[in-house]
Amino acid sequence: MGQTMIEKIISKNIGEENVTPGQIVTVNVDRVMIHDIFIPFVADKFEEMGFTKLWDPEKVVLIYDHLVPASAVEDIRHFKIGDAFVEKYGLTHIHRSDGICHQLMTECGYAKPGNIVFGTDSHTTTYGCVGCFSSGIGYTEMASILGTGQLWVRVPETIKVVIDGTLPENVSAKDIILRLIGDLGADGATYKVLEFSGSTVDNMSVASRMSMSNMAIEAGAKAALFAPDEKTAEYSQVNLSDVDWIFGDADASYCKTITYKAEELVPVVACPSQVDKIEDVKAVAGTKLDQVFIGSCTNGRLEDLEAAAKILEGKKVADYVKLIVTPASRKIYLEASKAGYLTTLAKAGAIITQPGCGLCCGRAGGILSDDEVILATNNRNFLGRMGTSKVKIYLGSPKTAAASAIAGEIVEA
Repeated sequence: MGQTMIEKIISKNIGEENVTPGQIVTVNVDRVMIHDIFIPFVADKFEEMGFTKLWDPEKVVLIYDHLVPASAVEDIRHFKIGDAFVEKYGLTHIHRSDGICHQLMTECGYAKPGNIVFGTDSHTTTYGCVGCFSSGIGYTEMASILGTGQLWVRVPETIKVVIDGTLPENVSAKDIILRLIGDLGADGATYKVLEFSGSTVDNMSVASRMSMSNMAIEAGAKAALFAPDEKTAEYSQVNLSDVDWIFGDADASYCKTITYKAEELVPVVACPSQVDKIEDVKAVAGTKLDQVFIGSCTNGRLEDLEAAAKILEGKKVADYVKLIVTPASRKIYLEASKAGYLTTLAKAGAIITQPGCGLCCGRAGGILSDDEVILATNNRNFLGRMGTSKVKIYLGSPKTAAASAIAGEIVEA
């Protein structure tokens, strides 16, 4: 019997020939990520557990992104505690306002193919885009890893997702993952791995794969994995020959297989206020908008800004509609500026912000009030996510968002 990708990664990590779903194993952690919201809780729990030093300061990454720039006086407490933790325990990888944690973890090479990485944020599943087993954990588990370098996990079952063919021009990776979440349901992949393959996936950029692995958690997935290829190797700066063992065997055992024909996919949105409440864009076309948001760890990458800029070139954002654009990292911000995308977006009427999580997590940078409607490219549309509990949040692709910003209502690109 062959192995799934997750079984291969865990087997290699613990030095066993095989592992099976349901088996409890203790893995050796390659890297961890802590963000600014959780650092006070992690620091307290770490010392409460009696640890006096980190298992390996080089393997710990601290990122300030959710609370940057501060929007409440209490936010400063997180920075002070984080800085004190850095000083006391000798952390060397700290990012203060360089971008969103999930973008930085792969962009900076912290999460690489075949690694096992945990982070204090549910969207840590993002790093599966490069074939890394990554998952979100709480502050107690994180404190334990900081002291021991290990964590127990239950080997997950795997759902195989096969997508073949050529996507229509107005359909993107975001539409695919939203469609999948709608078909699975918000709990349809709970503690399972989504393993993606097929010719459509083979032709995707790493950035597009990142959008899909990012949102795997919205179906409850423990992780999402893409087999590394030449694009992955270049992006992660590894030799493909060192990571080409990371793929699902043809005779591996999967708990379910889901297949899609790319040509049959259409632009979709997640409707308020559930990520799995999916409708074709055509079905909700004409819905008036107060705001449009392009950004977040789901869709704030260079190709997303490029797609939006191409649609907005020579156009104007509709009257009384705010278009907010947030690049996912400082590097992407600079690249988008150099390529002229930010100029195009600004001329169209966009408000361009510093890289960060503010609006997506409802902290700052464009939060909304009662009965306002927003179409956003981020990953969650829960009640109260981007303002009050009466804000209506639709989730869609950057192409759909850009076209809708011009129209002032939801439309197909």
